Amino acid sequence: MASKEITVGVGIPMIVVGALMAFLWAPLEAAAAADGYRPQIEMVGSTIGILGIAFFIAGLFYTKEPVMH
Repeated sequence: MASKEITVGVGIPMIVVGALMAFLWAPLEAAAAADGYRPQIEMVGSTIGILGIAFFIAGLFYTKEPVMH
């Protein structure tokens, strides 16, 4: 039994925010500033996205009662 609160409430928003940071904000920041923070923004966005995927997968396997076989 999956936890909808973890997958939909935490995992998916983190994936979306991470993707927006890495693919939209980082290129705009590189165009705006000469020195640029593009690598740092891409790294933070990618890290947020990867953690979102981990939360999404963890939410799929979460159960309130331990499964004993």
